[in-house]
Amino acid sequence: MTNRRKTQRLVRQSSELALAVPQVMAHRLTRMALAGPIPNARDRREFDGMAQEKVHAFWQSWFAMGWATTAAMQKTWMAMLQGARAPAIDLHQIAAKGMAPVHRKATANAKRLARTSLR
Repeated sequence: MTNRRKTQRLVRQSSELALAVPQVMAHRLTRMALAGPIPNARDRREFDGMAQEKVHAFWQSWFAMGWATTAAMQKTWMAMLQGARAPAIDLHQIAAKGMAPVHRKATANAKRLARTSLR
């Protein structure tokens, strides 16, 4: 995949994320306001899930970027040990690996919450 296509893909994912996050926040904040001080079981599940999913997506993102960086560094070291020209580290790939879990969860939440009613 060319750098231009990688950049376009990363920009598309960032744009989708920028649209999905406010939609999810608006839905959940409205749901919190309507739930009041004693949320029902459905609301409690949603509120508990939103905290857990953020931590989970963060760690998935962190590890994906870590593994992508490790793989890139191994390729660079192997090339250097063999006397070959060291390949450039593909930062697009590392960023895309980190963006994927967050993008996947946020866009899935936006689609799911768009189908549900607030009450």
